[in-house]
Amino acid sequence: MHHLISMMFSLLVITGLQVSVESAGIRFERSINRHYRSELTVKNGGGWGSWGHREMCPAGTYAAGFSLRVEDPVGREDDTALNGIRLHCIESKALSDLYRSYSTVQSDVGSWGRWTEIKWCPSGFLTAFQLRVERSQGDGDDTAANNIIFRCSQGTLQGDGTNWGDWGTWSLTCEGKGICGLKTRIEVPQGRGDDTSLNDVIMYCCD
Repeated sequence: MHHLISMMFSLLVITGLQVSVESAGIRFERSINRHYRSELTVKNGGGWGSWGHREMCPAGTYAAGFSLRVEDPVGREDDTALNGIRLHCIESKALSDLYRSYSTVQSDVGSWGRWTEIKWCPSGFLTAFQLRVERSQGDGDDTAANNIIFRCSQGTLQGDGTNWGDWGTWSLTCEGKGICGLKTRIEVPQGRGDDTSLNDVIMYCCD
């Protein structure tokens, strides 16, 4: 009898743990299957590396802020500049001055640098972007993508990236409410070779 009770208790504990893990998984689940209306691209992205997974804001939310992973200049060593982009997503009815409740999504990210402070749109959502990219340096040190500017429903926000390269032209503006996801092109570490990390990005727009 004691053995039966013990087995039943163990099953309850295991079931409880499964529910807990599944519940936690829902909170942090990747929303890669969310329907999107259009893609935003730029023409000056770098060509090294491979594309990561598409990552989408949870349903009913849109990107109103962003932060960057940036490696500060390291002098004569191998610079990588921009390593990652995070989108911070809120519900359309959220107040734009507090952003106390938001979700964060990111695609593939490079290995170097620190995350910058979040920058929020004064109102509305991110709707277009512009990328600063250093073109190939030949035998010199390549960094590829260095910085990004987003256009909001009102105004623009420039990231705290690095200053090599030139700004390209703006992407198209979202068809729909705003940006709701992204996919990044990242070059993996090259060992003794020249590292560039983040090269390009695609943004997705939702109704």
